[in-house]
Amino acid sequence: MSNTPMAASPLTRAVLEIDEYASGLGWDQPARLFALVDTAQLRAQEPALAAQLGLGDEQETPAGLTPIEQDEVPTDKPLDEFLGTIAWPGAVVGCALTVERLMLPPSAEAQVPQDLDEAALTRWVAKHPERQEVRMTVAVLRDGSRESALRLREKDSPTEVLTGSDLVPGLAEALAATFED
Repeated sequence: MSNTPMAASPLTRAVLEIDEYASGLGWDQPARLFALVDTAQLRAQEPALAAQLGLGDEQETPAGLTPIEQDEVPTDKPLDEFLGTIAWPGAVVGCALTVERLMLPPSAEAQVPQDLDEAALTRWVAKHPERQEVRMTVAVLRDGSRESALRLREKDSPTEVLTGSDLVPGLAEALAATFED
């Protein structure tokens, strides 16, 4: 993708590529799950698929990762339950998920009413004047590496995407668990 920084690690480049793809689809999208495969291995073992993905015979660093979108994430099941049902084949070196959520600033934590169930808390956050819509893209590799990208709807620009390995630790843990035996 054109906006992916070349100096970034292969995992960071993959996360930013997925973020750019999701951005092109617009907001109010369902969660999307991606397998991450080694690009050089994909070209060698599945040349037809590599060509279909536009990878061709280009020479790329051997550490490049190619995201491959999976079937739709079910909306009738909590995300953590769905992730608990996933098992990846050996050719998949990592996975990524992009999901939209409402977030509150840390200053609003003290205002959260006690004893709200999940549905009531969701409604409360949706009505809060300081809420912000965010798209989170989180990726993990089998070796434990992690990367995340956060994009606020109010600052929807590739130059405003925040990246880091520990931005969404709970989601990263859930994705890492999909590689456990």
